Amino acid sequence: MSLLPLLLVILAAFIHASWNLLAKHAASAGPAFVFAYNVVACVTYFPWVVWLITHRELAWNWPVAACLLLSAMIHLGYSLCLQRGYQVADLSVVYPIARGTGPLLASTGAFIILREAPSLQGVLGLVAVVVGIGCITIQGDLSAFRRPRGLDGIRWGFTTGSLIAGYTVVDGYGVKMLGIHPVILDWVSNALRFFMLAPIVLANPARARKAMHGHWWLAVGVGVLSPLSYILVLTAVDMGAPLSLVAPAREISMMIGAMFGMLFLREPVNAWRVGGCLALVAGVILLGIPH
Repeated sequence: MSLLPLLLVILAAFIHASWNLLAKHAASAGPAFVFAYNVVACVTYFPWVVWLITHRELAWNWPVAACLLLSAMIHLGYSLCLQRGYQVADLSVVYPIARGTGPLLASTGAFIILREAPSLQGVLGLVAVVVGIGCITIQGDLSAFRRPRGLDGIRWGFTTGSLIAGYTVVDGYGVKMLGIHPVILDWVSNALRFFMLAPIVLANPARARKAMHGHWWLAVGVGVLSPLSYILVLTAVDMGAPLSLVAPAREISMMIGAMFGMLFLREPVNAWRVGGCLALVAGVILLGIPH
């Protein structure tokens, strides 16, 4: 990978971790916050979508519509689970687990469902991810398994990561097989989520406004930054960077997100969390590099 695409991927990782930090600050706002930043994203990127529609030939058919709808539903579940995870657990727990679960599930599925022969590199990657998740969540204290809320972070992180794996497959199919432009896919997905959430959030506007008190600028930040991190990664790929190297390289966002939680949110800093983040990053890189 040449220098410029690599810098774009690293910038995307910082942006991705940054909007998750903003989302953590607004964790208490729940669905109202998700609704607000979806609106911001739709408004911000609408001119780009109009330009693409007027300058590109787009195929609209039932498979495309089904892909867009499924993508919107999975993304909505992901956004709501992420906000809930940030309500009950630390950013430095939920974020790395969510980012590490996707590659873990994808590789495990390839071994079990697709009957791919596991390589030593792949097995080591899976072990590293599992060890990293364990280090971050229980931090050497096995009594965490017996506490009623002790594993909330791993539950919500794993659920969020599972949804990341789901929308990655759906969006990848839409872009590669159906020819949907990534920016259009992301924008339409946001627009559909607006209509899905509107009946819930707008059923009680006073409650939504109360939940969003003090969080409006955070919603603007997430609405602008969330699609941007995705677009930068796509730009790096479009410049010729191999996806097999881009995917593991962008997972440095796990370490950045954990460090943000420790530095800006004063979450506990200890050897277990730092070691767990390093193990997660190493595991994802092992899983992402071609065997």
